[in-house]
Amino acid sequence: MEELPLFSRSQLALRNGQDREEIWVAYQGLIYELNGSRLWRNGQHYGQWAGQDLTAELDQKAPHSAEHLKRFKLVGQLRL
Repeated sequence: MEELPLFSRSQLALRNGQDREEIWVAYQGLIYELNGSRLWRNGQHYGQWAGQDLTAELDQKAPHSAEHLKRFKLVGQLRL
C-alpha cells in the first residue's frame, strides 16, 4: 500500500458532511471518503456521524460488516 497522509482527529472531524462537503470516516486507523454514498448525505447514516472514528460502532453495532468501506476511496490514516 502506498504511503497515505496522516490526519488528526480534529482534521477528520472537519470532514463531517456539514462544515464541508467532504464526508470521511475512520475505521481501524484508515480514513475513507464517503462523498459518493447516497446513504451518507449530510454526514449521517443510521445514527452514525461522519468525521469520526467509527471502529467501535462498526465492530459492535453495525447491521453489516465493515467490508462495505472497501468500496470507497482510502484517503489517509488516522494519527493516533
